[in-house]
Amino acid sequence: MATAHWLDDVTEKLIPTSLGLINVREGGRADGPAMVCWPSLMMDGTMWRYQYEHFAPTHRMVLVDSPGHGRSDALRKLIDLKDCADALTEVLDALAIDRCVLVGNSWGGMLAGVFPAYHPERTTAAVGINCTASLPTMFESVWATALAGYLSVHARMPELAARAARAAFAGPTAEAERPEFVEFTRSVLVNDPKSVAWALRSILIGRKDEHRRLATVPSGIPVLVIAGEEDSQFPVHAVRRMADAIPGGVLRVLPHTAHLAARENPDAVNAEIDAFLAALPAAA
Repeated sequence: MATAHWLDDVTEKLIPTSLGLINVREGGRADGPAMVCWPSLMMDGTMWRYQYEHFAPTHRMVLVDSPGHGRSDALRKLIDLKDCADALTEVLDALAIDRCVLVGNSWGGMLAGVFPAYHPERTTAAVGINCTASLPTMFESVWATALAGYLSVHARMPELAARAARAAFAGPTAEAERPEFVEFTRSVLVNDPKSVAWALRSILIGRKDEHRRLATVPSGIPVLVIAGEEDSQFPVHAVRRMADAIPGGVLRVLPHTAHLAARENPDAVNAEIDAFLAALPAAA
């Protein structure tokens, strides 16, 4: 299915939503079950390249550019996960998708946790990667507030953003053994800094404790939660607490992997998703 230029296989469209125009890339098996991928903050839908290449032969793949990122409309207001969940249902409606497997990393992982609570009728299963349901720590609040303030006064992404992304996304193993991934983190420089500042304030600094919400996920909706052993942003104990809050939630911890597991260690992530989907009562 994959080609040397994997984006040649996808079509792009802008979908009107309550959060503005959301850009999606769609491809894969048109009659297959839908897998929708929502990225990390500071990333767009192209971070899912290796999931697209792996799952496209069996699934209808939808890669979302989250609000304010990629080719989606700029973000100029505070939003929350409920807003994202509602906007995602508008994307599903526009694509005539009844139910999906929702896969998310970081921001997307937090959404993957709450989406089946808000919209169980649209969720076949969910996979949250490098995610948390906890309030931000003091350290997160301080550095993210400073970064958001710095970005908000720039018209183009400053070099500092690339250094911040590398520190957030690349752990010791990536720094020592995965130079291509470390270089990939510089892709954050294509973003609109003001949109990223609003997203930082909304999703990172302004996030709520979602554990009670997660407890309302119907037990019939399978949820896989994947942690990175080297994740400095959302450590394993925080990810485990999130998984434990979800009825029937399953936790897997990937060694030698940090905060952008789907892109840093795609083979391991894809293997975990394969095993998870294979165990579902019906094909997903």
